Amino acid sequence: MAPRANWKGFLRLSLVTCPVALYPATSESEKISFNQLNRQTGHRIKYLKVDADTGDEVPNEDIVKGYKVDTDTFIEVTKEELENVALESTRTIEIDEFVDRSDIDPRYLIRPYYLRPDGKVGHDAFAVIRETIREMDKVAIGRVVLTNREHIVALEPLDKGLMGTLLRYPYEVRDPAE
Repeated sequence: MAPRANWKGFLRLSLVTCPVALYPATSESEKISFNQLNRQTGHRIKYLKVDADTGDEVPNEDIVKGYKVDTDTFIEVTKEELENVALESTRTIEIDEFVDRSDIDPRYLIRPYYLRPDGKVGHDAFAVIRETIREMDKVAIGRVVLTNREHIVALEPLDKGLMGTLLRYPYEVRDPAE
């Protein structure tokens, strides 16, 4: 089955903009997974959400998000508060700079995506951006908001499309000395 686009928006390089779609470049559909079973009955094991102190099951409507301040102290964060601080998506991948491929440390690589024009309108603009990156023999570095979080994305030509690889921020990579 053909994959669905994970994200649709625009790709912008200077004054050139085109509609694009982002597709996962990898699949885990062939990955084998196992369920836990009760040896006696053969039934699947369920995990319940329970209060850590009382052991009582907690219904979903009573579960809220909390930020851990210290060992036993949490601050409740409401859905509205999260919405107020959510990163607003411009639905645009902004290309900020170009770097040599060798400048990207493999520890920063997260996940690859295929990027292609979305619809007939943007094919020419997409080709201009792709061929500009190809002729420079560089990797374009941009930013994209996925699931309310900004990511760095490295874009490089791949056949008639682009491959976008999500990158980690420097603070997400541990110092080897640790």
